[in-house]
Amino acid sequence: MGKEKKLVEAITSMEEDFTQWYTDVVKKAELIDYSSVRGCMIIKPYGYAIWELIQKQLDQRFKETGHQNVYMPMFIPESLLEKEKDHIEGFAPEVAWVTHGGEEKLNERLCVRPTSETLFCEHYAHDIQSYRDLPKLYNQWCSVVRWEKTTRPFLRSLEFLWQEGHTAHATAEEAEEETINMLNLYADFCEEVLAIPMIKGKKTDKEKFAGAKATYTIESLMHDGKGLQSGTTHNFGDGFAKAFGIQYTDKENKLKYVHQSSWGVSTRLIGGIIMVHGDNSGLVLPPAIAPIQIAIIPIMQRKAGVLEKAGELKEKLSQTLRVTLDDSDKSPGWKFSEHEMKGVPLRVEIGPKDIEKNQAVLVRRDTREKIFVSLDELEVKVNQVLQVMQQELLEKAKNHRDEHTYTATTMDEMENQLKENPGFVKAMWCGDPACEEAIKEKTGATSRCIPFDQEHVSDTCVCCGKPAKKMVYWGKAY
Repeated sequence: MGKEKKLVEAITSMEEDFTQWYTDVVKKAELIDYSSVRGCMIIKPYGYAIWELIQKQLDQRFKETGHQNVYMPMFIPESLLEKEKDHIEGFAPEVAWVTHGGEEKLNERLCVRPTSETLFCEHYAHDIQSYRDLPKLYNQWCSVVRWEKTTRPFLRSLEFLWQEGHTAHATAEEAEEETINMLNLYADFCEEVLAIPMIKGKKTDKEKFAGAKATYTIESLMHDGKGLQSGTTHNFGDGFAKAFGIQYTDKENKLKYVHQSSWGVSTRLIGGIIMVHGDNSGLVLPPAIAPIQIAIIPIMQRKAGVLEKAGELKEKLSQTLRVTLDDSDKSPGWKFSEHEMKGVPLRVEIGPKDIEKNQAVLVRRDTREKIFVSLDELEVKVNQVLQVMQQELLEKAKNHRDEHTYTATTMDEMENQLKENPGFVKAMWCGDPACEEAIKEKTGATSRCIPFDQEHVSDTCVCCGKPAKKMVYWGKAY
């Protein structure tokens, strides 16, 4: 019992220090380790298994909507990066440069890709000639580098894994449709698979992607009341096409510029899963994204027949689920704590007394509810419990978000709410970037998004009192 207690005590409680709790969990659940390079993380097998499941399920959705995977180079020549003025200005502070190849100084610096718009644009300029070549629906899975000042595992690191979609279309309408469709795809994936509810909307001009005509976002609320930008899609219009000369001949044999989009999500989603669902015993993983959905724990495993029966259960359940049998020589209590720390959704306990009664004990990770089940009904019951857990985790996250979403009609109200009750604040905005900046300076909150589902909170801007144009979600964010 002492060892079991020690494992949980190794995590700082989230009420005491949420930041330290998060760091403790990513380490103790064996998701990452720190590397010798500041701000870079080693993603360990368990952490990478979560990313593989995200990748697999998202990739399937991309392909079902006609997208193909490609791979672009890691390095971007400086002259290529500079072709789109707003784009290079937006990324300049975060760019890592290669200046030497071996001992020779390069004639032109190479940027280690922070994102790949310019590479795709260069390729499209060579590859697209006719309307028959459109649309181009490409995606790549890769890593990117951004030289961040402050880093935190999964949420913000110098190098991170992601996917970036880059598409080219004949018309502005098609590019906008792609941008919205991919945002909806992301939001559906996060809700259905990660059990994280999203607010969909448009970024303000101040917050949009460098070089984009419009940026759309999915925003989620973490347990500590901070927001997390969980994915973005960008409509580039024909701005990049004009900078890079990406033209096609239409059906009337006229030369026209393409319209483009890009969109991406990253390993930051794993940080979101931790901070939305985790508790003071560690991770809580939604079944759809858990590398191990069921941990079978034999009780008194040295007794005749116990390990054999546990092995039979593993063989049965492994037909359709991701299952592990923990037959290590650790005590059952220690095993319980370890699998709780790793967020395994369901524990199946089987011991001599259970075998006599032809039953097993199921224990849910999220609620710790114990369910006694006949071995004849085990497969059916396990699947039912996992489905219910997936749905209830989403409902719980929705309730938390809604309970921590407030409205404000004055700056004083907004300031007090963000100070006393961290969360999202819905407030009206006149559209002036100066007011947006003033809100940030006074409250520390940024505009998270202009939601598609608009509400009328008041007639006037929360900051200046002038007539309001849009309702905006505001909040402090990672």
